Amino acid sequence: MAPERIHINDEQLVMIFASSCIEWAAEALDCDYLEVFSRMDKVGLIDDYIIKCYDVLHLESRKNITDDIIQTLLLWEKRQNNKETE
Repeated sequence: MAPERIHINDEQLVMIFASSCIEWAAEALDCDYLEVFSRMDKVGLIDDYIIKCYDVLHLESRKNITDDIIQTLLLWEKRQNNKETE
């Protein structure tokens, strides 16, 4: 008899992907995932990029996703810092 499968809905799948992105970025940046979460949350990267662009992002390799997320984080932080100094 086959084991019972766990059913994951689309929203749960996207949340799992978002948490993976945070962990991958933290690992690549060699820092704590809570720090990366805080930085991403501060600039809106989780909701406005990772979740919003899930359909496109999840098709990429882990390395490409991680590189893209880090580049986007740095760009959005820079843009936010520029707005704060104006």
